Amino acid sequence: FEEQASPLFVPPKNEVAQRWARKIGELDGFVFVTAEYNHGIPAVLKNTLDYAYAEYNRKPAAFVGYGGVGGARAVEQLRLVLSELEVAPLRHAVHVGGSEFLAMFLQGKTFAEFPYLDDTVKPMLDDLVWWANALKAGRERKAA
Repeated sequence: FEEQASPLFVPPKNEVAQRWARKIGELDGFVFVTAEYNHGIPAVLKNTLDYAYAEYNRKPAAFVGYGGVGGARAVEQLRLVLSELEVAPLRHAVHVGGSEFLAMFLQGKTFAEFPYLDDTVKPMLDDLVWWANALKAGRERKAA
């Protein structure tokens, strides 16, 4: 992060950050896919989050974590960071353990070959769509 202050207070000067913020502003919800790195989110993800603020506000987020313990510690940390950005973190998440991740990454296996993972995707996406629609309606009412 190479700005003089948080985008909460000062718009970024970096052109890439400005494009990123515009793109985030167009979206109604998010699915964050994150590895777990040293029991937390990767630094590049945190840096990316720090380059926008208002564009994230009042939108829902769902999670897919992978790595040790299914990326659960990274997802939990990400929920805390997103709360500060006024993102609504949703309950349902997909947690891909290290052995499943390696099987998919190195052996070409799919989610369908791990039914217990595949079964977690639908509730996560159903919740995301419901919350995205509800929060979009709320944002539109506030803007009117």
